[in-house]
Amino acid sequence: MQTAPDLPIIEPKSSGIIGIYRTEILSGLTVALALVPEAVAFSFVAGVHPLVGLYAAFIVGLITAIIGGRPGMISGATGALAVVMVALVATHGVQYLFAAVILMGILQIIAGVFRLGKFIRMVPHPVMLGFVNGLAIVIFLAQLGQFKMPDAIGNQTWMTGLPLYLTLGLVLLTMFVIWFGPKLIRSIPAPLLGILVVSVIVIGFDVDVPRVGDLASIKGSLPEFNIPSVPFNLETLKIILPYSFILAAIGLIESLLTLNLVAEMTESRGGASRECAAQGAANIVTGFFGGMGGCAMIGQSMINVKSGGRTRLSGISAALFLLGFILWASGLIEQIPVAALVGVMFMVVIGTFAWSSLTILHRVPLHDAFVIILVTIVTVYSDLAVAVVVGVIVSALVFAWRASKRVSVTTEMTDQGQKVYNLRGPMFFGSTANFQDMFSPKDDPDDVVVDFLKSRVWDHSGLQAIETLTERYNRRGKTVHLRHLSPDCKALLNKAGSMVEQMPDEDPDYGVAVDYTDHFEND
Repeated sequence: MQTAPDLPIIEPKSSGIIGIYRTEILSGLTVALALVPEAVAFSFVAGVHPLVGLYAAFIVGLITAIIGGRPGMISGATGALAVVMVALVATHGVQYLFAAVILMGILQIIAGVFRLGKFIRMVPHPVMLGFVNGLAIVIFLAQLGQFKMPDAIGNQTWMTGLPLYLTLGLVLLTMFVIWFGPKLIRSIPAPLLGILVVSVIVIGFDVDVPRVGDLASIKGSLPEFNIPSVPFNLETLKIILPYSFILAAIGLIESLLTLNLVAEMTESRGGASRECAAQGAANIVTGFFGGMGGCAMIGQSMINVKSGGRTRLSGISAALFLLGFILWASGLIEQIPVAALVGVMFMVVIGTFAWSSLTILHRVPLHDAFVIILVTIVTVYSDLAVAVVVGVIVSALVFAWRASKRVSVTTEMTDQGQKVYNLRGPMFFGSTANFQDMFSPKDDPDDVVVDFLKSRVWDHSGLQAIETLTERYNRRGKTVHLRHLSPDCKALLNKAGSMVEQMPDEDPDYGVAVDYTDHFEND
């Protein structure tokens, strides 16, 4: 997956430890500025006070930065979780949300303990392309709301006239500074430079455009420990468990996919199971401190990576800067024009979208192109978790269908009058019907050999197909011998109490798994 050349990635220089620290801290500052309007907006989506989202961004961001599986990845309150939370808050109140977030964290820790994060490797590349494309579109659409302003009766309407032109001009100016700035100034991350330049212009000339303070006040105190005020009984568990399970699943899927994306961009590896546990610990803590919970944020992670953030210091700095904004610098941060932050997010969209996927759609297999488009659409119109699950299911079904067509057989007669069926291809639920059609018990001699040298039995359906085939021959008084079965298949047949006759191994060193894999991949 290639990043867009319009948004250059700053690579920290190996020489000069002070320079590396400066880059990491400035990257954290840039991320913190971008976190503020996102956290406020997602709080409104979930139906909670803005500080609930800001506290979540601080706590989740800090804990995952310290112990997470991917240094440089940013976590906080996200829209994917907020749209699930809103129903719980509207029905039962914010205290039930805090309880659900704590249970969500427990479920995520369990996923980490059982190392379920490794299953993210089952997500095919077309699904990843659809994921980043859909998320880029979602980020873009989310920014369009900043081009609205309240009318005389408080309703949100689209900007027109001078306010629209000023806002668009500032957005474009921010994007230009981010694109052109690194050619002149390398010491300041490009997104931060864009925010600073536009903020100085707006504040210095008192330009009348929406600012962060127009969204909501971000001034607050330190988050306080509080046990959720809910009854500790089975009824409460029944209420929050469905929400907690969905939140945990969405949070882990988004976090692990973001982890893979950041690892690919930085050419490094991340710990999936460790990230699961870190997300869980972060959500447990934020639930006890009045936060709405969170997960990895692809937009802010891209900002951090492209600003030069590579270590845990950038994520820790972002969280601490955000807390500083809440406690001491709210008045200053609230003066930042929203247009500057929109410009930053638009550049994130450009850098996140996999533009190469548009040029390869006609070159990749049709089913892969379909999966890319399908996941993109479902991500935009539904949510990330559903999109990924749908993409994986479709990819798995296509694979199963294609693999089922790979079963073939050749026959030969031995000098002893035996008919040998040389089987080739995988034996699993999708290929059993074709397998049965390849044999002719009525016309075959009394002694038949089925050779599995170039085949492998994958599941119980394959075993049952062998049993059924044997019964077909036995009903006609004929005998079936199985040759070159893999050790695991023999063990399964013996465990099932199968009476199928297995021929002694002719080659004790035979490794059917390796041999078959080579045959299958070379086809």
